[in-house]
Amino acid sequence: MSEKNRLRAFEKRVLRKISGPKKDKVTGEWRRLYNKKLYTLYCSPNNIWVIKSRRMRWVGHVTCMKGRSGAYRVLVGRPRDKRPLGRPRHKWEDNIKKDLHEVEWGGMDWIIQAQHRDRWQSLVNVVMSLCIL
Repeated sequence: MSEKNRLRAFEKRVLRKISGPKKDKVTGEWRRLYNKKLYTLYCSPNNIWVIKSRRMRWVGHVTCMKGRSGAYRVLVGRPRDKRPLGRPRHKWEDNIKKDLHEVEWGGMDWIIQAQHRDRWQSLVNVVMSLCIL
């Protein structure tokens, strides 16, 4: 969750640098833009949803490769080496499951769905439509 917040804070910082301070027409004072005003000037999709939709598109390509490629083995593979102490690292598969749960497609076998190109493309389109909002 903190990665999302850091990404949003970075995006706002960059947008404020680009737009610069604005002069208030009534008082004549210089001030920074508030978040809502900043996003109305820069009407771009949410970067987090864009990342998620591109990750979903990539997963669709990789699952069609099946076991032939190294990318598929990285996606669904289990590490054999001993892991360090602490919380287990996130796997690509965990991120995909979390993304599917956020768009309310969480109760399905995502690998089988991703191998059906039409169904998976409709799911990617759903995620992309959430980007625009």
